[in-house]
Amino acid sequence: MAVEQTHDLAACKRVDDGITRVFQLLGKRWTGPIVSVLVNGGPAYFVDLRRAVPGISERMLSDRLTELGAARLLVREVDEGPPLRVSYRLTEAGAALAPALRLLGEWAKEHLPEGERPTEC
Repeated sequence: MAVEQTHDLAACKRVDDGITRVFQLLGKRWTGPIVSVLVNGGPAYFVDLRRAVPGISERMLSDRLTELGAARLLVREVDEGPPLRVSYRLTEAGAALAPALRLLGEWAKEHLPEGERPTEC
């Protein structure tokens, strides 16, 4: 005799909506390192961000900065100059990521094998 089981879909384990949203944004390649540079170093010019994140193309950096701006995690500021320069700084919401990024960095040092370290600065 087979026992029929009912399954309550609401009781299923589901991924937290907040986790889903944060990783949709910060889980994209390069986004975390960009935010980390701004968290640790404060406002930065585009060229400085490009140097601080080895391997990122100008196009990808521009795309990620645009996404972070749309998510209200950073603001783009134009310094009229001369020369004309564009800098980026975290908003209050972006800066609030600092404790979480610090903890993730500590977790990675303890639990993930070390990979190759970039040599360029």
